[in-house]
Amino acid sequence: MNTTFAGSTVRAAIVTFTATMSASAPPAYAHHSFPAQYDESNPIELTGTVTKVEWTNPHIFIYIDVADEESGEILNWALELGGPNSLLRLGWKRDSLQAGDVITIDGALARDGSPLVAAETITLTATGQRMLAGSSRGQ
Repeated sequence: MNTTFAGSTVRAAIVTFTATMSASAPPAYAHHSFPAQYDESNPIELTGTVTKVEWTNPHIFIYIDVADEESGEILNWALELGGPNSLLRLGWKRDSLQAGDVITIDGALARDGSPLVAAETITLTATGQRMLAGSSRGQ
């Protein structure tokens, strides 16, 4: 038996197997811990108008325009919710919120002071319907 041929065949099989497994591996998403990004001791309630909904993995983001109480200036806030699958299990649909809807949210403010909130509940002002936001708080 030719050992050079057998050795190169084994190496080729290993390289092919490794390449196949690497190519078929699901993408890895970085995930932050709640306390690293949000301050649980700094709750916030905001009422604003939905400007955009991003229904994507790993988290859904809703953007709302909120008038600053002191200056009256409009600031666009980003609201981080759970992932699409967790929200579907909580009764959400892709069209549960639309641009122009007025909502009130309860959540935790970002530690860096940016206009970013980990939403816990969202209330539709028009109907009073209150929905859980799939927050990772306490996990």
